[in-house]
Amino acid sequence: AIVRLRETLQMLEKRENHLQNKIDSELKLAKSNATTNKRAALMALKRKKQYESQIEKIGGSRITIEAQVMAIESANVNLETIKAMESGAEAMKAIHGSMDINKVDDIMDSVRENMDLADEISNAISAPMIGVDLDDDELTAELEELEQEVLDSQLLEVEPPPVIAPNVPTTEP
Repeated sequence: AIVRLRETLQMLEKRENHLQNKIDSELKLAKSNATTNKRAALMALKRKKQYESQIEKIGGSRITIEAQVMAIESANVNLETIKAMESGAEAMKAIHGSMDINKVDDIMDSVRENMDLADEISNAISAPMIGVDLDDDELTAELEELEQEVLDSQLLEVEPPPVIAPNVPTTEP
């Protein structure tokens, strides 16, 4: 159908060009007879108007045919789109056909359990193996005692400030 419509468009375009040539010819004839033969000039202008009317009708026909071509092309695109979507839906159906939501839930529960177990194992491996439980409060208190001892020893080592005496004059009065 599109091929036939395009052929018709080409034929209409050729017809338009032919009529435009006739319009140009009639206009030339009317100009040449305008002062010498008014009756011939008027007849030429009348034919020119008829040709112009035919060109307008052809233009309307061309617009209608071009709209049909676009509608058919759009329908073809829509058809191909629907076919592709149908194919995709069938593929998804085939993929999901082998899946069961209960089976998926069971698998996900198993994955979570194994992740929790792996986390527990990792925590057990990374825990310190020293037999003494270390209490953060005890360690903090011991650190504060050491800091105080260091400060006390620094205070005891302080040297007395030097005594500054006035300078003895070196010049005679």
